[in-house]
Amino acid sequence: MTPAIATVRADCAADPSGTLTFDLTVPASAPASVLLLRRRGAAGDRPGGTVRIPLDGAGPGRLRAVLPASTGLSEGRWDAYVEEPGSATPRTVEPGLRDLRALVDRSPDTEAASVSARVPYPTADGRLALRCWVRAPHAEAGAVVVGPVGMTVEGTLYGVAVGEGAAVEARLPGEPARTHSFPLAPADGPSGGFAFTLPYGPPAEGPVDAEQLWHLWLVPAAGAAGVRVSRILDDVWSRHRSFVYPAREAAPGVLATPCYTADNDLCLRLEPGPADR
Repeated sequence: MTPAIATVRADCAADPSGTLTFDLTVPASAPASVLLLRRRGAAGDRPGGTVRIPLDGAGPGRLRAVLPASTGLSEGRWDAYVEEPGSATPRTVEPGLRDLRALVDRSPDTEAASVSARVPYPTADGRLALRCWVRAPHAEAGAVVVGPVGMTVEGTLYGVAVGEGAAVEARLPGEPARTHSFPLAPADGPSGGFAFTLPYGPPAEGPVDAEQLWHLWLVPAAGAAGVRVSRILDDVWSRHRSFVYPAREAAPGVLATPCYTADNDLCLRLEPGPADR
């Protein structure tokens, strides 16, 4: 019988810059062990699909690894392991305490060319992983207000300025002809702020025989490329189940509901349904 490989438990803490510190409780570990981050799926076998972070002593039975915010990690999900010299199979890392308070309501420089975010989280089967985003530019969603005839969103735009003809577009994937554009509203507050109201009616004018997810894109100026509207600058790795908004009637027999995807992208969901649901 093959002996079981001992697992490792890791506590995680974040600082306001996005640097992550992992404090590992290790039953026994060989010298020169490293914390291995591997991008999930086939991407983990490609160049840049793994990152190794040295483990240093942090007390009896404790090792520490620091992932600076400047370390390049591609967007996606990264699984954590402890890799030991001479061992063909890395140890699984289980999640411990996660102190991610410093990630809440982060406000990077709005003039930065790109925005990145990393959130440690427990997988469904009890392992430690990182959800990473890299957006250039980026439209960060803030407050979402569900009105009777439309949804109003406030947010912050990073890496590009709002110019003449700026608008939000609701796009139905796979049907490029079904795109609806609405102008941005004047935004108060700090640099980069934006606001828009998306009425439910126009997307519901076409047939809605099954669920539709309309993706929201901010077009910063007439003719500019769209920027996906998402919410990534906090400690929530997947908000599609935790951020739930009420449904409103968009048309007879059609319900409209703001929602987030598993990747934290903001959408408008349309589906058949009674108004009193």
